Amino acid sequence: MKECEVIAIANQKGGVGKTTTTFNLGVALANMGKRVLLIDTDPQGDLTTCMGFNNYEGTTVATLMEHTINDVPLKDDYILHHKENIDLIPSNLDLSGLEMSLISTISREFVLKNCIIDLKKDYDYILIDCMPSLGMITINSLACADSVIIPVQTQYLALNNMGQLLGTVNKVKKQINPELTVKGVLLTLVDERTNLAKETRYQLQQSYGSVVNIFKNRIPLAVKAAESSIVGKSALSYDKNGKVAIAYSELAKEVIENGKGRFKNESTKDKVR
Repeated sequence: MKECEVIAIANQKGGVGKTTTTFNLGVALANMGKRVLLIDTDPQGDLTTCMGFNNYEGTTVATLMEHTINDVPLKDDYILHHKENIDLIPSNLDLSGLEMSLISTISREFVLKNCIIDLKKDYDYILIDCMPSLGMITINSLACADSVIIPVQTQYLALNNMGQLLGTVNKVKKQINPELTVKGVLLTLVDERTNLAKETRYQLQQSYGSVVNIFKNRIPLAVKAAESSIVGKSALSYDKNGKVAIAYSELAKEVIENGKGRFKNESTKDKVR
C-alpha cells in the first residue's frame, strides 16, 4: 500500500496564498484519484470557512489535540467531507487557547503527529494549512510533516522572511524531525505583466534556487480565485478552465512526480545565517 505523504503549507508571512494553495492543491490531487485530507491549523479557521463550513463550532483540530494530550478517546466524527472529494479537520479560535497549554505538555512538539498516526492509512496525502507564525502549532505541523511547500508572493520584500522560515525548517529537521524536507517554493499571486513579479522570481532563483526546489508552475493572480472561496468551492470547480485551476492541476502533477523527493536543504543553513 502506498505510503501517505504529509505536506505542510507554511510561511510565517500572511496573505501569500497558503489557504488557497492547501484547498486547491488538495482538490487537484483528488481529481487525479488521490485520497486527500486537509488539516486547518490556523485559529482564524480560514480554510474551514473557504470550504463552506462557516462559523463552525463542532469538533475541531483543537479538540482532537486536547484529547490526545489527555489520552482520552475521541468518539465524535471530527472529519468533515467536502463535495469535491476531499476531507477536512476544521479549526476555530479554540486553537489559540490550546497553543498556550502546549507549553507545559510533555512531548509538546509531537501532539499533532500523534493525532494523525491512525489516519495516515486512509489517505495518500495530508495537507496542513499552517498559521502565519512560527509558534508551537506550526512546529507541531512541521514535526509531523514529510515535507514543506512554501508559498511566496511575488511582491517587494516577499523574500525577506524566507531565510527565517528555512532556518526554522532546518532546526526542526535537526532537532525534531530528521526526515523533513522542503518540497518546494511556490510563487503565488503572480502578475506576469509586471516587472516586479519578474524581478522577485529572478531574486528567488538567485538566492535559493541552488538549495531548494522552486516549482515550475506558478499561481497567477485572478479575481475568480478569490470569488470561489466565497461560495465554498475550489477554483477547479468554480472556474475549471481558468488559469488558476490549470496552474493548480499542473502543480499537483509536480507534487506527485516529486513524491517524497528529498531536495537537499541541509545547505540552506549557509544561506539563512
